[in-house]
Amino acid sequence: MADTKERLPARVTMPLLTLITQQSLDEDYLHAAERRVARGGANPPPGHRGRRTAAVVAVVAVFGVLVTTAAVQTNRNADTVDAGRESLIEQILNQRADVAAQQVSLADLRDEIADLEDEQDRTDAAQQSVADANERLSVRTGGVAVRGPGVRITVDDPEQGEERIRKEDLFLLINGLWQAGAEAIALNGHRLSVVTSINNSDVAINVESSALLPPYTLQAIGDSGRLAADLLDTDTFERFDALQDRYGFRFDMDNEDSMVLPAARDKRLRNASVATTQSDRRAEEGTTP
Repeated sequence: MADTKERLPARVTMPLLTLITQQSLDEDYLHAAERRVARGGANPPPGHRGRRTAAVVAVVAVFGVLVTTAAVQTNRNADTVDAGRESLIEQILNQRADVAAQQVSLADLRDEIADLEDEQDRTDAAQQSVADANERLSVRTGGVAVRGPGVRITVDDPEQGEERIRKEDLFLLINGLWQAGAEAIALNGHRLSVVTSINNSDVAINVESSALLPPYTLQAIGDSGRLAADLLDTDTFERFDALQDRYGFRFDMDNEDSMVLPAARDKRLRNASVATTQSDRRAEEGTTP
């Protein structure tokens, strides 16, 4: 290894700055000698030669300083570039982590929204079910006016005899219509409900303190294709039919494509209240059995 190093040229083993300086000086001396020969071989004055040498040395020194400064600056720039690259990589990694976290949060929010939508659908379905039940209850109890197909029944006293239609006879037809599937019933234009008062009064029948005289007209909304037939099959109509044969009551029933029944009179409850069971009371009190 030592022999190999000795065989290498001096310009290979010499430091770079020394080599540059030496080569610059050699070239300067060469150019100076060539210029002397071109002028006739006369040597310049000693002072002039010293000034030239000093100038060359100064130029080489400045050049060396510049090279050294450039090398140091290049090294600093490399450090700055490396630091900037590492900072950029760190920012990219942080941004990727933030995006991943936001994607997870977005997925959770989507699941939460889907659950809320399902709950909203169930709530809407329950609300619609309650609304439908309330509508059916309002129709059945006479709370609202209704329109629809049904049957019209007219009953009257017999043409001869002293017997008269009484409320009990009308109850047989009214109960038969409920059994046959009627959704709403009116008597002489008075909507019947669970609190409607019907009483006998001499030759008339009072409905909510209004005296009605025969003929009596019952209007019932329901399936007009089956309501009349189903009424004839009820036991209450069989009992009315027996009274009709016995006393000669006049009876007529027709199907109607459309009829309108008014709402029942608003009658305030004075004595009735919602019954509370034992389990309801325990729930209100927060106790267990």
